[in-house]
Amino acid sequence: MDTRYLRSLITVVECGSIAHAARLEGLTAAAVSQRILALERQLGFELLSRVGHAAKPSEACLGLLPRAKRIVREVALLAGDADVEGLTGQFRIGAVSTVLTGLLPSALRALTELAPGLKPVIVPGTSRSLYQALLSGELDAAILVVPPFELPKALHMESLRKEPLIFLSKEKSSGSILSQLQTHPYIRYDPNSWGGRHAESYLADNGLMPTPLVDLDALETIAMLVAEGLGVSLVPYWSGFEHWGHKCAVEPVGIEKYDREIVLISPVQTDRPNMLSVLFKALSAS
Repeated sequence: MDTRYLRSLITVVECGSIAHAARLEGLTAAAVSQRILALERQLGFELLSRVGHAAKPSEACLGLLPRAKRIVREVALLAGDADVEGLTGQFRIGAVSTVLTGLLPSALRALTELAPGLKPVIVPGTSRSLYQALLSGELDAAILVVPPFELPKALHMESLRKEPLIFLSKEKSSGSILSQLQTHPYIRYDPNSWGGRHAESYLADNGLMPTPLVDLDALETIAMLVAEGLGVSLVPYWSGFEHWGHKCAVEPVGIEKYDREIVLISPVQTDRPNMLSVLFKALSAS
């Protein structure tokens, strides 16, 4: 059985569409369909039900999917087994949006120098979704906002940076942060996100309940809206902020307990401990 066919099946199930999976794999939709059909002939049962443009896994497919993922993962690790330093092969890294545009670019440059044989696979997502992907074994490491709960013993966490809470407005004002929050439309960093809880704590501690103009879990978009004069906001000073917030007036809240912390989380038992070490080294130098 060709493991590339298994990888295509996994991609289709995750995307929910053969056409989307084909784009991700750099293949035609017909080629991906042929791979699935070949698997179905080998296994003797249907793997996907096709309804319109969607492709849904059958019950049998869902049953074999965990083992298929393990097989594909083990094959991906083969190249690294021949490297005594353990720095050759694929390494799956999850990252929240601000890390993708802030910490990660310079860290990836450092990685190519420290470990030329390492092939990073970058998976974007929210802190919550990346954490779940870690638990299910879909990632080797994730860079995200520190979880608002104690980690299980199976996971290890390293702190990367702390980002102070700041007040964003279009123009500098003589009024206090609290008075401006009371008199301007409020663009809220989504309180349901792990990073948004710090701004909510600041408001609650100061007895404020501004009605949000909009809730967003996208800090770059918040900065753009503030720069357009649509309102004010409370956000962390994330890595890479200078590329997005240079048109805004910035005022630090100045209280450490509202800082957002960015961390690197990985399984305690990992196939590639040296890859994890070199990733942490690259991130620490960024």
